[in-house]
Amino acid sequence: MSTDLINRVLRIGEGRAMKQMQARVARIGEREAELQKLSDEELRALGAALKERGGNGESLDDLLEEAFALAREVGNRIMGMRLYDVQLIGAQVLHSGKIAEMKTGEGKTFAAVPAVYLNALAGKGVHVVTVNDYLARRDADWMREVYNALGVSVGVIEAQMDPADRREAYACDVTYGTNSEFGFDYLRDNMAVRLEDTVQRG
Repeated sequence: MSTDLINRVLRIGEGRAMKQMQARVARIGEREAELQKLSDEELRALGAALKERGGNGESLDDLLEEAFALAREVGNRIMGMRLYDVQLIGAQVLHSGKIAEMKTGEGKTFAAVPAVYLNALAGKGVHVVTVNDYLARRDADWMREVYNALGVSVGVIEAQMDPADRREAYACDVTYGTNSEFGFDYLRDNMAVRLEDTVQRG
């Protein structure tokens, strides 16, 4: 098979995936007017219902459009920033386990929120990996109010934290930290003699 043919096949697959994501964005947008009419308390109740459904094993893919629409509305109310359609596409890419590349200033931190929120609904904990402790703390603090309004707790793992604080941060629905901290905690947990000496879930 020639390289040109392989590239054409790959582009066809990417095009099909993009059309599916754009269709989902359109359906997410259709929910916007209805959500705008709801009070903050009603939005919180919707978030609680989604969390219950996710915890009961409902497919995250089935919850995606409702969760993304809710995250967009809550984010807009709290941050005064509405997630753009392209950011919702980026969030879908993240949810699918692929890499979404965005330039500085294009809103990566905020664009990740719908995907992180959706995956937190399963109740197993989500790790958001950043490059240093400063960014982990900054991003968690910046998005904390949005997550809290969605009914999701947020923790941060930083260097020099004691095990009790680490355990508490890992018990949150969403945990921000660096790859090295997550990695070393995983290694330490696997060398622990007693279960109570571990800090990560599972």
